[in-house]
Amino acid sequence: MRILSKTLSLIGLVAVMSIVAFSQVNVTSLDGKSISLDGQKGKVVILAIGASWVPLSDEQALATNALAKKYTGKDVVIYFVATDSTSAKSKNYASNAQLNTFVTKQKLAVTLVRDPDGAATLKKFNIDQIPSFIILDKTGNKAGESFGGIDPKFDITVPISTAVDKLL
Repeated sequence: MRILSKTLSLIGLVAVMSIVAFSQVNVTSLDGKSISLDGQKGKVVILAIGASWVPLSDEQALATNALAKKYTGKDVVIYFVATDSTSAKSKNYASNAQLNTFVTKQKLAVTLVRDPDGAATLKKFNIDQIPSFIILDKTGNKAGESFGGIDPKFDITVPISTAVDKLL
């Protein structure tokens, strides 16, 4: 009976550790610093999830910059999460230099971070298309559904701002 109890305890511990490990998403800034998206407790986090090669990245960058301007000085952190692959063998590969060029060209006013394998963020937040925006509340949980796709004729910052304002 004692062995069964220890075995069940061990299985429970492994399950909890797996859930904790899965729940954490770490991304890397272009200068190599690791950033925990879950480590922004107390702030609302907006994630613009995209890739430099996506045709609507220009519109996503404009919307991201507008949100950054609106929430300057507020408890809001905004990141552009590039899902471009770090593997030169991938068709979706982008080097840090290419991403720096993207940042400069778009005049991106927020920190661009890399999702190293291009999938951790998509899996964690159940995102099925890029570009997308998601919002994390002050406890680090996803707040509502993602804002997927961008229509150049529609100002996506309006519904995102409405959702953020409710969390502030």
